[in-house]
Amino acid sequence: MAATTNSDRETTAEPDHEAALDRARSVAHALDESFTVPGTSFRVGIDPILGIAPVSGDFVAALASLYIVFKAVEVGVPTRRVVAMLGRVLVEFAAGSIPVAGTLLDAVWKINKRNVDVMEAHVEGTE
Repeated sequence: MAATTNSDRETTAEPDHEAALDRARSVAHALDESFTVPGTSFRVGIDPILGIAPVSGDFVAALASLYIVFKAVEVGVPTRRVVAMLGRVLVEFAAGSIPVAGTLLDAVWKINKRNVDVMEAHVEGTE
C-alpha cells in the first residue's frame, strides 16, 4: 500500500471541494436568483415562489437550503460557520410563516447565496 502525504490528500480533495461548491452555487442560484423581475434588475429565485404556499412551500425551500449546508459540512467548513448557516435557514423558515413578510424576506435576504459565500471563502482559503 502506498503512503500518501498531506499534499497528496489536498490535491485529491480540491476537485471534490470544487464540485461540491459548484453544486451548492447551482442550488443557491435556483433558489435566490434564477429570474429577473420584469422592468427591473432585481433577481429572485424559486424560494419566494415556494414561500407562497403556506408551510409546505417553506419546508421544501428549507430542505433545499439544507442541501447547501450539507455540502458545506462535506468540504469541512468550521462548525461555528455551519451553525451560523443553519441559523439563517431556521430564521428564514420561521419568518416564512408570516404571510407576505416571509415571502418578501425570501426575495430580499437571499440566505442561500450568503451561505454559499461562506462555503466559497472556506474552499478558496479566504475566510
